[in-house]
Amino acid sequence: MSQAQTLQQLQQTPAAAQQSAVAVSMTNLQGFELAQRAAKLLAASTLVPKEYQGNMPNCVIALNMSQRIGADPLMVMQNLVIVHGRPTWSSQFLIATVNTCGRFTALRFEFFGEQGTDTWGCRAWAIEKATGEKLVGADITIAIAKSEGWYSKNGSKWKTMPQQMLMYRAGSWWTRAFAPELSMGLHTAEEVGDVYDARSDGSGGYSVDLESLQPQAPANVNAETGEIIDVEPEASPQPQTEQQQDPAPATGQQQAEPQQPNETDELDMG
Repeated sequence: MSQAQTLQQLQQTPAAAQQSAVAVSMTNLQGFELAQRAAKLLAASTLVPKEYQGNMPNCVIALNMSQRIGADPLMVMQNLVIVHGRPTWSSQFLIATVNTCGRFTALRFEFFGEQGTDTWGCRAWAIEKATGEKLVGADITIAIAKSEGWYSKNGSKWKTMPQQMLMYRAGSWWTRAFAPELSMGLHTAEEVGDVYDARSDGSGGYSVDLESLQPQAPANVNAETGEIIDVEPEASPQPQTEQQQDPAPATGQQQAEPQQPNETDELDMG
């Protein structure tokens, strides 16, 4: 019996080794093949955002990012917003990632100053479980929002929902200060929207008018080279063409002049 069990164990050991867990990865063959298979499945789904439907490369990137931060792939797809051609996170997702990572307590927010004034602000804080240290983020105030130009942007939410925007900005700044690996160096969609006049395209993404970000050059300046265009020579060719057309009838008159002596000759002959 012991010998049979030993042979059975020897036969099952290779199979068990082959069934070891394989994680999505961009650096090894098995992990990359798994990512492609999962991406093919997600790209065929109609529940994922438009940017991922039928787009396997985008799905592979989302799978890689979800594996690195330990989040659900579908959650990453729903909260990875494209603004100005670059990926950004939603502020809610960053706060949720901090709350579920297990390293910190849930983010808390403290308000200070007088509401309705420029001194009104918010700060985020959490306690690191390993050390028990209270980690306090930077102060975000309405005065900062105004001085940075966030408050005066067209369609800015700072005027209509300032309390929510203070919490979002305090949470994103706290994450980049104490857990930058969770944000992976990406900004939030709200932050990018405050810097650029981003408009929603209705499918989860945002677009920016690049021409509005560049200074308009004067009409007589070449926008590419910066050279001044002389407008006067452009109008001068018109009178030149008229002058060139004037000699044409003169030649006709010269051709008609030899015909006059012919009439006198006829009179002499008469």
